[in-house]
Amino acid sequence: MLILNKFLPILALPLGFSLLLLFTGLLRKRRWPIACSAILLYVCSIDYVADHLERWRESKYIPVPIDQAESADAIVPLSGIFGPATPAGILPNIAESGERLEAGIQLWQHKKAPWLVFTGGRMPWRPAEELEGRRSAQVAISRGIPSENVVVTDEVGNTADEAATVARLAHVKGWRRILLVTSANHMSRAVRQFRNAGLDVIPFPVDYHVDPESPTTLVDFLPKGSSLERTENCVREWYGMAFYMLAQRFKSK
Repeated sequence: MLILNKFLPILALPLGFSLLLLFTGLLRKRRWPIACSAILLYVCSIDYVADHLERWRESKYIPVPIDQAESADAIVPLSGIFGPATPAGILPNIAESGERLEAGIQLWQHKKAPWLVFTGGRMPWRPAEELEGRRSAQVAISRGIPSENVVVTDEVGNTADEAATVARLAHVKGWRRILLVTSANHMSRAVRQFRNAGLDVIPFPVDYHVDPESPTTLVDFLPKGSSLERTENCVREWYGMAFYMLAQRFKSK
């Protein structure tokens, strides 16, 4: 299931579909697939498109000031916080979505919940890697959070795994409400999974990429690799939502 979730959408994403069109045109010696490939790649590689897609997704959950966040039984920042591991004694390699870790720490420091729970993210094809949750826990403890208030879950591979694992932990601990911390673009899918697992979820979105007040300029129509990545992230979120809905439907039958 995890392999399908990670690799099946590759050809449905803009880059993969563009390459498929390109190869089809070259093999069949047709111009229209090649032209469609170029147009699709251009459209998906400009800030104008990426900004609109991200703004639409991020607008579903507005930012919440730390001191105005609701209280819960546990704070749960989702995995996706770190890049490649660093040697002992070297500063951790914080990824672009590292705000998840910072928000989790600050929510605990503002006494929004007594427990800080990190999920044990690790891909099965990288078994030698340390669970990401352990790295998050090390940072949190170094920032003054007592180790007895920090929990690292078992190994998880995706959002559905995170939801199921945290739900089992909540059942054991007697937790009812959690503060769910993840990127605004990812929050809709995450909230659905955690609620389907039976948890009362308070969303705390972070990692916004788009300024809703930013004006459109000519620069927004120049193709960039970073814009293609942002567009694909949005498409991947829609794919992930559809994948989980279908998986849940088949599971219930």
